[in-house]
Amino acid sequence: MKFTKMHGCGNDYVYIKGEDWTGEDKKKLIPLISDRHFGVGSDGVIFINSSDKADFEMEMYNADGSRSQMCGNGIRCVGKFVYDKGMTDKKEITVESFGAVKYLTLLEENGEVNRIKVDMGAPELKADKVPVVCEKENAIMEPVKVGEKTYHMTCVSMGNPHAVIFVDEITDDMVWKDGAYLETAECFPERANIEFIKVVDRNHIIMRVWERGSGETYACGTGSCASVVAAVINGLTDEKVKVSLVGGDLEVEYNRQENKVYMTGPAQTVFEGELDTKKLK
Repeated sequence: MKFTKMHGCGNDYVYIKGEDWTGEDKKKLIPLISDRHFGVGSDGVIFINSSDKADFEMEMYNADGSRSQMCGNGIRCVGKFVYDKGMTDKKEITVESFGAVKYLTLLEENGEVNRIKVDMGAPELKADKVPVVCEKENAIMEPVKVGEKTYHMTCVSMGNPHAVIFVDEITDDMVWKDGAYLETAECFPERANIEFIKVVDRNHIIMRVWERGSGETYACGTGSCASVVAAVINGLTDEKVKVSLVGGDLEVEYNRQENKVYMTGPAQTVFEGELDTKKLK
């Protein structure tokens, strides 16, 4: 089975054409492929399929084999993948993910597509749509306890659920312990991605993320978008923000007048290979 290893700001996935899949149980095999010691190593696996409602479909799975609705870094890499493979010659394409269609602009630098701008659409703030259990219509700066600590989270869906927490300084314990705990907290019926944010200034934030099904990752595109939305509605930043992640920077704009989020960032190919799935068992 042919595959391509790609990443956006260090958020890495194994990319496979849907037609190349061996037909085996994805939930069983994807954790083996994603394993960083015995497999290819990745934050998950993304399949590129044909679509009836867009140019292509992105079928995305986390490293534990669970399905995810959307991945901002992943969808940028899909754009580069289909262009580099000659599957399209267009610089404006549409990609379906979990039924929702996103609009991508492929940007060339030095004759190569290595940056992508994505129209991520409108953020969802209603608690029941995120989803998060909350007595209020929107969970904005909602208190949540982790042991003796009390955080204040702003919950946003960008196709998948996010809880954004603003802190003075981000620590490993916050991400690895508190983030892991909050991912599966009872208030998140579908689990959640947990973002810890330090605001540097009106146009710059630092983010670390604990992703559901994958643990801490070097970057999260949808999490960056959710974090900028949360920062803007809480009056902490302007609408255009640089998001500094462990693996690099993203440019995110939350246009409140349009109620749309735009994300621009890199997409890079690491290597290509052929996988004998029988050796993973």
